[in-house]
Amino acid sequence: MEKNRLEAFSDGVLAIIITIMVLELHVPHPTDQRPHPNELIDLKPLLPVFLTYALSFIYVGIYWNNHHHLLKAAHKVNAAMMWANLHLLFWLSLFPFVTGWMGENHFTSAPTALYGAVMFMAAIAYFILQGTIVAQQGPGSRLAKSIGRDIKGKVSPILYALAIVTAFFEPWISCAIYVFVALLWLVPDRRLERVVDEAGAPPH
Repeated sequence: MEKNRLEAFSDGVLAIIITIMVLELHVPHPTDQRPHPNELIDLKPLLPVFLTYALSFIYVGIYWNNHHHLLKAAHKVNAAMMWANLHLLFWLSLFPFVTGWMGENHFTSAPTALYGAVMFMAAIAYFILQGTIVAQQGPGSRLAKSIGRDIKGKVSPILYALAIVTAFFEPWISCAIYVFVALLWLVPDRRLERVVDEAGAPPH
């Protein structure tokens, strides 16, 4: 398979994931008989759903950005990479379900814990995909050196695991951890981008 086909397929799946998530934001229908029922107060019950959607949208954006640069840094596509990529997309495809469940249940324990479990597995899947591409190029490649110890990639699953446990005691702390990890990755990561830029630079 050509690399651009894998990129196009992955981009399409991520676009569908975002589309499904936004469909969980239903138009409010007030049940009372106020003189002016279509007011902003009608949006209040949707606030948890919107906040969860916004958080998941950021996560999908982070994965799309890093996934884009990771595939650009790959030299070619092999079977191991294709399956590792499908493994990642499987967990990302569960984002709409856990996003809707956590939002509609106003961040109660079980939905909040499951949200963290899917985030945990998605992080592991991305780590596997990254490792598959690095293994293809070898430990001495520019990609391997640029990734280095990958502290953020190793810390994130630990924080997700902590959030899963915490969800059964203080769900709001779990949500704070999810936001913290998102902010951690929201800071632009120039490692892979530098590899892509160097690979595409004309020879001197």
